[in-house]
Order: sequence, then structure tokens, then C-alpha cells
Amino acid sequence: MAYDERLAQRIRSALQGKRYITEKKMFGGIAFLRKGLMFVGVSDAALMARVGKEKHADSLGRKHVREMDFTGKPMQGYVFVDAEGVNTEAQLRFWLDRCEQFVSTLPPKAAKP
Repeated sequence: MAYDERLAQRIRSALQGKRYITEKKMFGGIAFLRKGLMFVGVSDAALMARVGKEKHADSLGRKHVREMDFTGKPMQGYVFVDAEGVNTEAQLRFWLDRCEQFVSTLPPKAAKP
């Protein structure tokens, strides 16, 4: 599955200078990780957004947002934001901030032995 490289580059530009951000190919697209934890990514033309369970319903109530579903069962705490929902830099920044804020509350991912 391909992903929108232009959206991925916009994310890279917005996150530039944050040394604790890394990239990893995941879910047939690309994911951006904060200290080892995925917080956003790109799948096809959509933004994968890890918003957390507390902001899940609010996120789904926004325009151009839908359930994130890879296996036939929606993933709680994750949503897809379609391309129309991240057209502007302000829209993209909203989702990046929301997702990074949520992931910053989680303990760092344990290192693999």
C-alpha cells in the first residue's frame, strides 16, 4: 500500500528540530514516533492519528474524521483524518499537537533486548 509522500513531507517539516521524533514504516504506510511511540502516520492519503480514548469521540465528531479500522474492528484511541481535514497547515498542526500531547502522557516504550 502506498502513502501520500507529500503529506509525509509536510509532517516532517512541521516536526523539524524535534530530535526525539523518528520514522518507521508501519501499517502499509509511514509512522512518526515520539520516543518510540507512534503518534501520527500516513496511510494512503489519510493521516493516522493517535488521539487517545479520552479524545476519541471528540475527534470522530470533527469533519473528515473516521474510525481507524485495519482488522474489521475499530481501534479505540486512533482515527483517520482524510486529506480534506489536513489541507491547511493549521489543520495539520492541530492534529500533530493533539496526538503528540496524548503520547507525551504515556510511559516511554521499553527497549527491546
